Amino acid sequence: MTEPTVTSYKQLRRPTDDRMLAGVCGGLGRYFGVDPVAVRVGFAVLAIVTGGAALLAYPVMWLVMPEEARPAAPVWPNPADPAWGQPPSTPGGMPGQPSTPVA
Repeated sequence: MTEPTVTSYKQLRRPTDDRMLAGVCGGLGRYFGVDPVAVRVGFAVLAIVTGGAALLAYPVMWLVMPEEARPAAPVWPNPADPAWGQPPSTPGGMPGQPSTPVA
């Protein structure tokens, strides 16, 4: 799997964590630096003012805007590993023992 690259410019993407329906308003809010709730309210007002014609733009944006990359899955310990379930060892040796001998 390839690592996501960091770009020096803003990208218009649908987030995976801030969505009500498809993430279009959340993505627009992040892109323009506005609260996504304000974008949702503005979209609802625009839909009312235009008699519902603005509602046609939402599915178009849903199809055109790419989805944000999902975060990598966490690495879980392998139960087949012999060290599984054991406390991590300290740099000095055995857990609970000091790293230098006490005189």
